[in-house]
Amino acid sequence: MLLAITHSLPHYPLIFLLLGLLILLLGRQLFWLFVGAAGFVAGCALAPILFPHQGEPFILVIGLVLGVVGILLAIFLQKIAVAVAGFAVGAFLAVELCAPLLGGAGLHGGGLRIPGEWLCLLIGGILGAIAMLAFFNWALIILSSLDGAHLIIQGLPAIRGIPPLGHYYFILFVILAIMGVAVQASTYRHRPASSG
Repeated sequence: MLLAITHSLPHYPLIFLLLGLLILLLGRQLFWLFVGAAGFVAGCALAPILFPHQGEPFILVIGLVLGVVGILLAIFLQKIAVAVAGFAVGAFLAVELCAPLLGGAGLHGGGLRIPGEWLCLLIGGILGAIAMLAFFNWALIILSSLDGAHLIIQGLPAIRGIPPLGHYYFILFVILAIMGVAVQASTYRHRPASSG
């Protein structure tokens, strides 16, 4: 997911870096954090679009409220939380990855202005929800690794002294995502053997 929030909330890059690192490496084990982060990111990304004249504190509150709702869903209604998190992360990643190809700016560029971006959002969200429900553990590992990598990358340029990533964004994103999948998959494979 994750993310465009650093463009609208540049004062909190360390929070996004830490959250990204936790989700990248422990997304499957900290499922509730992954779902809460998905809600937080969705709230912070959509609030400026739905309420364009509100300030940063309002956007942060909307993000926090949706993050808490996500955590509560993860704790008490896991199946719904799985589908919602899959939809949120799938939709966000689809829009962010497809917007440049469609000539749009994505969520961080001021909203979904091109019909193709809305279509990417719906298709990515539906595919993310289906993947999370059908292949829960592996989908959670992959989506949380992608989301964590994206959060880390989006937080880096907001830290003073780190130059913009430019063309290296995709390379760093892939390296971080592969690292996250590898770490989470190794703990997932060892867990059944140790418990059995």
